Amino acid sequence: MNLNEIQNALTTERVDGWLFFDHHRRDPLAYDILGISPTLLVSRRWYYFIPASGEPRGLVHRVEPHTLDALPGSKSQYSRWSEQTTSLSQLCGDARSVAMQFSPQCAVPYVSMVDAGTVDLIRSFGVNVVTSANLVQLFEARWTEVQLESH
Repeated sequence: MNLNEIQNALTTERVDGWLFFDHHRRDPLAYDILGISPTLLVSRRWYYFIPASGEPRGLVHRVEPHTLDALPGSKSQYSRWSEQTTSLSQLCGDARSVAMQFSPQCAVPYVSMVDAGTVDLIRSFGVNVVTSANLVQLFEARWTEVQLESH
């Protein structure tokens, strides 16, 4: 993961941060973009917030506290639903808008990885959830020089 490049892209997109979320490895984009090992056992919800500026931070379940160990930033833990909700609100901090792997009306199914309930939960904190489609394209679908030369 190239934190500086991601934060520059967030600034360009005029979004306060990128909130990654997964449960049972449902979002392969998150693992690829963040560089989380594809062999890591994950059975609980985790969240990782990259702000447009500042230090990233994560939220993991106490059963799987190691999930985000390879990523920079502080990590909080939760066990109960109420702890998760409170900690998630704190994770978002002062952000007014966050990008997530969400696609309005599922217009881009490749990007639509976050369930509607999680989007609703984030919105309940007063945070506007926007699609991460442009960011995903930048970090997942961009050709390397070698790939470009081969076509």
